[in-house]
Amino acid sequence: MAKSITTSIRLELSLNKKLEKAAHDLHRGKNWLITEAILMYLKQLENSSLAEEAKQQSLLVSKMEKSDNDLWETNSDQTNWIF
Repeated sequence: MAKSITTSIRLELSLNKKLEKAAHDLHRGKNWLITEAILMYLKQLENSSLAEEAKQQSLLVSKMEKSDNDLWETNSDQTNWIF
C-alpha cells in the first residue's frame, strides 16, 4: 500500500458542492478526485516546464547554427560551384 499523509484544504462552498457532485457522479470519493486533479495539474505543469526548456534549447541551437553557417560559408571552398 502506498504511503500517504493527511492534509486539509479550505474550499469555497460553491467549489465544495461541485466537488461533492462530481465525486457522486463518478462514484468516487472526494479524496480520489482531489488527488487526481492535483496529479493532472502537476503533470501539466511539468510538461509546460519541459516545453519551455525545449523552446529555450531550440533558440540556443538556432543561434549556434547561424554562427556555424557563417563559419562554413567563410571557410568553405566554393570554387567551380554553380550558384
